[in-house]
Amino acid sequence: MAERSMQNAKDATQAFGTKQQEPLASSKDDHSKPGITFAAQDSLPKLPIPDLEATMKRYLASLDPLQTAREHADSERAVNEFLQTTGPDLQAKLKAYSQGQGSYIEQFWYDSYLNYDNPVVLNLNPFFLLEDDPTPARNNQVTRAASLVISALSFVRAVRKEELPPDTLRGQPLCMYQYSRLFGTARIPTENGCQIGQDPGSKHVVVLCRGQFYWFDVLDDNSDLIMTERDVSLNLQVIVNDAEQTPIYEAAKSALGVLSTENRKIWSSLRDVLGKDEGSDNSDCLNIVDSALFILCLDYTEPINTPQLCENMLCGTSEIQKGVQVGTCTNRWYDKLQIIVCKNGSAGINFEHTGVDGHTVLRFASDLYTDTILRFARTINGQAPSLWASSSPDPSKRDPKSFGDVNTTPHKLEWDMGPELTTALRFAETRLADLIQQNEFQTLEFAAYGKTFMTSSGFSPDAFVQMAFQAAYYGLYGRMESTYEPAATKIYYHGRTEAIRPVTHESTDFVRCFWGENPPAKKVELLKKACEKHTSITKECAKAQGHDRHLYALSCLWQRQVDADNDNGSDGASTNGYSSPTSERETTTDSPKRSSMLSSDESSLSRSPAPRQQQHQQQHALPAIFADAGWDRINNTILSTSNCGNPSLRHFGFGPTSGEGFGIGYIIKDGSVSICAASKHRQTKRFVDGIESYFLEIRKLIRMVQRRGTGGEKGSSRAREAEGMNRRGRVIEAQEGAKAEEESQGASDDELGGYGFFDAGMLLQALKAKEAHDERQSDKVVQRREVGKKLRLMEY
Repeated sequence: MAERSMQNAKDATQAFGTKQQEPLASSKDDHSKPGITFAAQDSLPKLPIPDLEATMKRYLASLDPLQTAREHADSERAVNEFLQTTGPDLQAKLKAYSQGQGSYIEQFWYDSYLNYDNPVVLNLNPFFLLEDDPTPARNNQVTRAASLVISALSFVRAVRKEELPPDTLRGQPLCMYQYSRLFGTARIPTENGCQIGQDPGSKHVVVLCRGQFYWFDVLDDNSDLIMTERDVSLNLQVIVNDAEQTPIYEAAKSALGVLSTENRKIWSSLRDVLGKDEGSDNSDCLNIVDSALFILCLDYTEPINTPQLCENMLCGTSEIQKGVQVGTCTNRWYDKLQIIVCKNGSAGINFEHTGVDGHTVLRFASDLYTDTILRFARTINGQAPSLWASSSPDPSKRDPKSFGDVNTTPHKLEWDMGPELTTALRFAETRLADLIQQNEFQTLEFAAYGKTFMTSSGFSPDAFVQMAFQAAYYGLYGRMESTYEPAATKIYYHGRTEAIRPVTHESTDFVRCFWGENPPAKKVELLKKACEKHTSITKECAKAQGHDRHLYALSCLWQRQVDADNDNGSDGASTNGYSSPTSERETTTDSPKRSSMLSSDESSLSRSPAPRQQQHQQQHALPAIFADAGWDRINNTILSTSNCGNPSLRHFGFGPTSGEGFGIGYIIKDGSVSICAASKHRQTKRFVDGIESYFLEIRKLIRMVQRRGTGGEKGSSRAREAEGMNRRGRVIEAQEGAKAEEESQGASDDELGGYGFFDAGMLLQALKAKEAHDERQSDKVVQRREVGKKLRLMEY
């Protein structure tokens, strides 16, 4: 195998022709070949382990703006002690451990998610809110849902046939492993943590409507589509009609999806209850849900405003009528990828976060949206381009016998609800309602300017927006707090993220200057320095040269050593530095009479009882760096932020990671910025209003400085510079749209902060690429028994 390096990875991708590399290929090209999706995987470089002393310097630099001089001196002493005692030994152990791993952080990362015992809703699962379908006639629930399902299945097919062009960053291929974990997977709770189970041959979808479960097959054994969009629409309409036959009050009492919002150990015990009766179909029903490609949630409500729409996509709504929960929170299954469609056609995605990051699901969402547009275009012009290198044979022209053992007629899953399950569901719903009520959501759709203005003024868009968050928070509370932003590290094999720490001395100086009585020129100058510093840190983190993941891995190895010394360890690594060792377990998520595959690299850990933890700590002193107050300070994230979006999304968001903090998802578009903020009722509306006020004020300051010639654009004419001297009359400002072409790109967008724009599957490529067509089939015949009540299509 060739040496792992960025150049070798790039060469592996470029070995494929231009038509295979283009997201939009010609479906008329019979020479399209599979394999490009994962072509670079074996050549991608491994995630590097940073130098220990460099990590310590970065760690102290991140802490310094958050601490008093005395606190920082304590942290410096703790770091020095760590470097002189346990640090070098742990670093050597980490290097040795990484030799047998694809990534030194991967197992620790999985374990941190899988050992999380609290409900995943609002705590782990993020959401995307898609833009509405550009053709208004298609913005009704069944039509939109069917369209999204067909696009999603085309994406599944492209991944399975390895025809999906890899994500790239400035021509460099990125790791595509996460796409293999996106479909047919489920988070499976057990008594000792969770597992990620997967059915790699999954070919059915599960539909949730009014809390009731339905399923039908959508792919054959070759991963080709066996239903047209019209067929899917018919099935969905039948499901909606059938679900409406059960009064919402009755349906809510058996909405089993609520149990997926429970504490994980409780949910594990309830799964055992579901499968304990031998004569029950509950186990088969549960396997059908777990092994589905994804869940389609059809909501019967229409949120009236954007914050409510975002809340609906993140956690569902809570509405009590006659003492019964009738909100959409009962119409979810949070252990899987979910596509959610409201009554009016508004659509979004909620995803289980363990195995996939926002960047991966963003590509999925972007291609979904793009494909719906292009398929509609082909109904008008058959020569319109296709997003896919090849397409399935037209299901309407195939012999039904060629589909194999499939059930395209929807079946309703009927759960046996005994007293124990009925009671558990009731209490799970009340706890979920409490959780929803504890959080609030606000959105900002700032349309005055966006990426174009920021870059033309000489700023990185991501850095520019990050300064807005710090300034708005400081304006409310008068202090700087621990802030987090992820940077994708997918240029490395199985890369996930590194933590950017946006609070720096430069950002602190700017924020304090901004809120003081200072000249505009000074404020803008300090803003530039703060943004340059943020961009510099972001680039380092994208190259895996941050401190968070490195220190986290060292803390896990320390705990592993403690456990091993107490004869309770195993070869696995610990979760978070405070839990017991890994235990390998097997869990299956079979679809009906189909085999499944459990992830071999996503094992979970059992949590140690408190007395054992106390015993460990008595025998092994916690390294000074992890016992220092600075460690707790930087890991108590007050502003948890993430930049993840492109023109296919309206909003993106997640819950707060701290009771005192905010969860902030944002999307920077050419002419606007979309922000969704969540908190546990911590003046979220006021905070969002503060961000908007800042955006307007800072633009005013930048324009003032530019007019005075102290911060003008590169290439500005002498006449432009002289404008600031003319005080006679009012200067007529050009509109943003009119100025777009005139403005030079004063600074390139680093495109590395969070999961911002990336050059794969973008909408702008839809008119440039060519189409390709290739059909590949494999032989696989599996007999299954039908589970659930078969619906009669002719009834409606």
